Amino acid sequence: MAPSQRLRPNSPSCETIPESGILSERILLLVFESMNWDLHVLCSAAAVNRKLRAVSERLLWRELCLRRAPRMVAALLNGSGGSASNSKIGGGWPALAKLLFYCCGCQRSTRHFHVDNPEPGHFIKESRFSKTSGRSFLVKRCRSDVLYVSDPCEHSNVGADELGVYRGVFRGFHRSRTRACLIGRRVQLEERVQCPYCGTRVWSMTAARMVPRSAARRLGSHDGGLEYFVCINGHLHGTCLLVHLSSNDPVGDGDDESDSNDDDDGDEDGRSHASTSSASDHIVADS
Repeated sequence: MAPSQRLRPNSPSCETIPESGILSERILLLVFESMNWDLHVLCSAAAVNRKLRAVSERLLWRELCLRRAPRMVAALLNGSGGSASNSKIGGGWPALAKLLFYCCGCQRSTRHFHVDNPEPGHFIKESRFSKTSGRSFLVKRCRSDVLYVSDPCEHSNVGADELGVYRGVFRGFHRSRTRACLIGRRVQLEERVQCPYCGTRVWSMTAARMVPRSAARRLGSHDGGLEYFVCINGHLHGTCLLVHLSSNDPVGDGDDESDSNDDDDGDEDGRSHASTSSASDHIVADS
């Protein structure tokens, strides 16, 4: 072959060469295993070329989720009718990985929530997802659904209250009562808001009147001082105004009558610590 005919590394012809070296999936798994599935290295690797991006989307993001939050991911797969081997999860593995490790911030005001100081998204140093907390975001008729919700990420805001940004994910959303209620009420999808994790359209739970008072109590916010959205793949993201409590303020998480049918499945002490590459990528998920 003449020098002028040599294949370029990223040319289409080169992509047909059988996997070898670093492009071998087995070797890639061993490499990332040795780095304890470092999130930032995986992001960089997925941006190298189309081949590595395809391997990441099909395999590596899945393995990252399984290694970092094994019990939470196992619960999500149990409700989706899938398993770790067939790689099926609502919205895809890259979207779930982003949701686990990335706070979407708050870029602008929405119809029901005003933001004085827009905040950009950022990687999260530590996250804790809880389905006990998730039940506080479900109206009474939808309490059989399983929803994992993170603790709010605090951001500065003009005024006395801090801005809280939180995120979550439903198990088996396509068969959930929440989705059935949204469709049954003919709630319209938002025109100007998209899911920051999978890019699909979303419903405003505030517009649907499906925000229980227990959600504000769980977040430590004003009643009515929050808004959250759920996308068609079951990803949740939202914002709230966090109230600063004084030593004289009552502290409690009691539910009112509309929230009285909570079961005892999983409490705040039932946590599983996922393996991490460093303290900056720590995920905690309760059972």
